[in-house]
Amino acid sequence: MDSAQAIIEELKIKITQANLPVEISEKLLNLLKFPSLGVELEKLVNYIEFVISLPFNIYCEDILDINRSSEILDNNHYGLQTVKDRILEYLSVLLLQRQKGQGNNFHAPILAFIGLVGTGKTSLSYSIAESLGRPIIRIPFGGLGDTATLRGASRLRPDAEAGQVIKAIRKVKVSNPVILLDEIDRVATEHRVDIMGVLVELLDPAQNQAFVDHYLDFPYDLSQVLFIATANNTTNIATAVMDRLEPIQMPSYSDEEKLIIGKDYLLPKALDEAGLEKSAIIIDDKVWPQIIRPLGFDAGIRSLQRSLQEICRKAARKMVEGGVGTFKVTSENLGEYLQG
Repeated sequence: MDSAQAIIEELKIKITQANLPVEISEKLLNLLKFPSLGVELEKLVNYIEFVISLPFNIYCEDILDINRSSEILDNNHYGLQTVKDRILEYLSVLLLQRQKGQGNNFHAPILAFIGLVGTGKTSLSYSIAESLGRPIIRIPFGGLGDTATLRGASRLRPDAEAGQVIKAIRKVKVSNPVILLDEIDRVATEHRVDIMGVLVELLDPAQNQAFVDHYLDFPYDLSQVLFIATANNTTNIATAVMDRLEPIQMPSYSDEEKLIIGKDYLLPKALDEAGLEKSAIIIDDKVWPQIIRPLGFDAGIRSLQRSLQEICRKAARKMVEGGVGTFKVTSENLGEYLQG
């Protein structure tokens, strides 16, 4: 038996042993009846290996504990009570549908967090996934210009590969992850109509149960995926897409809220990331306004987060270079820790 035939026989065994739907298994076996050789065989092997690795009918069990979910939201996010309440309502409906035995037939609304950069849209999505116990994967839409990025390229093309949606399913190894469609308003202008068309198909329960990735060339059931979208605003989002979303407006943070977030949430995290103890840095109360507003008003907390990370990195370097004790950041020495 030559090497090509050995590869083909090995693939047949893998297909029959894999937990594939019957029609998919038959499709793959038919491809091996008259296989090409050389480069084409290599492409066929890659395709079959990819299909076999998909988690057909494999789902993770949701954790539906509202008290736990509320605790996770409070631990991860300060304020935002109206937004948290809406998320808990959303999870409560999921819980009741599961109790009624209608979980798989119930199609949850697609939450869309709308707000300025740094207001917590992405991190809230991660908290929802954490509270449900589902893996989450992010698909960035900023500058997205080719629908093949989402739904794959045909195997007839030299650059054939699966789209990001199916790749996400394969990576997390379950068919019901949380997929974060991040910044859907920022797709490339010249391709917006086409991208919005794919989004409609992804988000519509009547269509996503048979989503066709051009690389796979057969429908894959995405109906149990929990899609969450984010956007800075809704101006560039097609009406057909908006009709399938439930927008939640993200509020801006006040300076008072940022002070609490900075002290209680961001600084401890930045210290941990820098390998420092909680007592390693003391920031004088008079300095916080300069850290919170280095360049004037900012609706989000991203710049505050970056500033605190920079302060911690500078302190980490001082410690490694021989500094001892607690580093105190004051108005007089802030320039040593924070540039610009």
